[in-house]
Amino acid sequence: MRQNDMKYTRYSPEDIRSLEPAMKIGILGTVNADGLPHLTLISTLKASSESQLVFGQFMEGQSKAHLRQNPKAGWLVMTLDRQLWRGKATFTHTAKSGRDFDFYNNTPLFRYNAYFGIHTVYYLDLVEHGGKSALPMNRVVFAAIQTLLRRSLSPRHGAQTVLNPWTIGFLNKLDNLKFIAYLTPDGYPAVIPAIQAQASSADRVMFSTSVYTAELEQIPAGAPLAVFAMSLNMEAVLLRGSYSPPGSRLGIRCGTVAVDWVYNSMPPVPGQIYPPLPIQAVRTF
Repeated sequence: MRQNDMKYTRYSPEDIRSLEPAMKIGILGTVNADGLPHLTLISTLKASSESQLVFGQFMEGQSKAHLRQNPKAGWLVMTLDRQLWRGKATFTHTAKSGRDFDFYNNTPLFRYNAYFGIHTVYYLDLVEHGGKSALPMNRVVFAAIQTLLRRSLSPRHGAQTVLNPWTIGFLNKLDNLKFIAYLTPDGYPAVIPAIQAQASSADRVMFSTSVYTAELEQIPAGAPLAVFAMSLNMEAVLLRGSYSPPGSRLGIRCGTVAVDWVYNSMPPVPGQIYPPLPIQAVRTF
């Protein structure tokens, strides 16, 4: 939720209009079969009505299966002018026709696409959202600099090679977007911007808690935490690990994630990177 913790159970007409454009960042938080948080880029997220969130599916992915197993979801939408909406919703049903189906498939991105279109629309009932809020860029930049200073002092020896060099470099680009999620006591994923997050070693990610402080300080010690990093070139990686609450050094408080799982969410072949999966022979052609 926002820093002032205001909560709304309906979208306003302005919210509905603002969430409609195709060019935006949409992040969906789900719960996997093991009860762990998962984050996915879903650019088609929008408000269908004052009480309903929808998104259109055009490719397969784990998040859709998660929703069918556990309907609790968290979500975040960031528009091109860095305005944010965040909240919780409950998956109810899908449709392969109707007003929203036609809307998606008549947008330029899908209407003129020769390779894929929206084949299924997912519907979620809104539980609550925190209203419109601006991304606090000055505080985000300050938190990124703080994280950079702290990670420069972090030990790197003895780290397991969980994150490969590409992933470390990707996480440490200060202009890439990062988001985290954990499960709140009611079982819903809470999605929080964490653009300041950086890899401090080959098995650790850290972030200053000087922005979105109240929310980050609420994450329990040992909680499974998902970290999703993406660029505007549609490169992305998803990490998960155990969270250690903020410790202070040089007067900088940083939370840390001990990463134990890495997932490539990019097409054409999304898949688990760490722990490495055994190579299996192709037997069906």
